[in-house]
Amino acid sequence: MGGGGPKYEAANGKPLPADLLLGPRRERIEQVVAQRTRTVTVVLDRLEDTFNMAAVLRTCEGMGLQDVHVIRNPDAPFAPNSKVTQGCDKWLDLHVHRDFTSCAEQLKKSGYRVLASAIRPGATSLFELKFDQKIAIVLGNERFGVSDEVLAQSDGTFWIPMRGFSQSMNISAAASACITRAISWRLEHLGPEGDLSPEDRSTLTEQFSFLSVKQRGRVYRNG
Repeated sequence: MGGGGPKYEAANGKPLPADLLLGPRRERIEQVVAQRTRTVTVVLDRLEDTFNMAAVLRTCEGMGLQDVHVIRNPDAPFAPNSKVTQGCDKWLDLHVHRDFTSCAEQLKKSGYRVLASAIRPGATSLFELKFDQKIAIVLGNERFGVSDEVLAQSDGTFWIPMRGFSQSMNISAAASACITRAISWRLEHLGPEGDLSPEDRSTLTEQFSFLSVKQRGRVYRNG
């Protein structure tokens, strides 16, 4: 799932999306793309609450993550609340999986280390993780946490250190803590630039330009 912008529009006698945008908008797109990362991704395991779904997506997009993976919940369709997302989901690439097994296989094949959020013996503190390699952070269901399937197939577990009487967070707050930590670590150790390949940058620039055209449905209507 994702927005996307067709590369063939100019060949049909229609203007390129970027040509329809003002300079400040083109500059903003370039800035966002330059800071985008695919090294860090989030996996949402069977969420139930539409507000939580939306809040996590908004955090991911706002902090510069490009990919979000979703494990289907047979009892609750993935339908982020639009009042919370404010349209941020169109800037993300959402990957929906029927189960965690297929998701983990895809991520590991792409070189990700898959880490599940779970307080259990042997779990690593979030503050001790390094984010200089591909890492997929798995966040679990609001009531039950991550599934046994996730625990069995992940490469490890981590926990979020807390200093109060409360020892757990709402899923959207936990996502915010994890993502902010990951991005701040990368800023401190690797600098402000993102990690997209030149090809990815070009594709996303075109995609974001297309999505920034307010009348794109009318301008690029087929026929």
